[in-house]
Amino acid sequence: MRLLFTLLSIIALSNVVLAQNAIKLNEQQVEQNKDLAPQFVQPDAEGNPVRLTDYKGKYVLIDFWASWCGPCRAENPNVLKAYDKYHKKGLEILAVSLDSKKEAWLKAVADDQLPWKHVSDLKGWKNEAAFLFGVKGIPDNFLIDPNSVIVARGLRGEELEKKLAELLH
Repeated sequence: MRLLFTLLSIIALSNVVLAQNAIKLNEQQVEQNKDLAPQFVQPDAEGNPVRLTDYKGKYVLIDFWASWCGPCRAENPNVLKAYDKYHKKGLEILAVSLDSKKEAWLKAVADDQLPWKHVSDLKGWKNEAAFLFGVKGIPDNFLIDPNSVIVARGLRGEELEKKLAELLH
């Protein structure tokens, strides 16, 4: 029995060491890649493909949201205010909807008067762009610099304003 306990302890300890090494390796890979934004293509409301690479050379806020998400809809006025203030200074917004119903998605865009480009594969929580970015909850966003490097995540309200002021003064 004591031998079994010792063996199980050694196995558990080695798993902890392996997990710690895997975390360190992942951190090194992230550092080497400088948090490059994953590239994706999603259709817009007319079915035309929109690529993140279409925005290369610009600051772009990738905004993950959905028409049925109350906090997302409550945040839209803040995002609109930031867009109005910083669009002429180089900010673009690419909204990725996690809706599965096109009519609800487009109605929310119209109701909230959101003038930037909107895309969705209409797969809901199985949205491929959301998967690539590791989105687990909405609203969520990623601020991407002109070199496709993620410079911030989860900016809302005052935090969004502060970061944009810092970068696009």
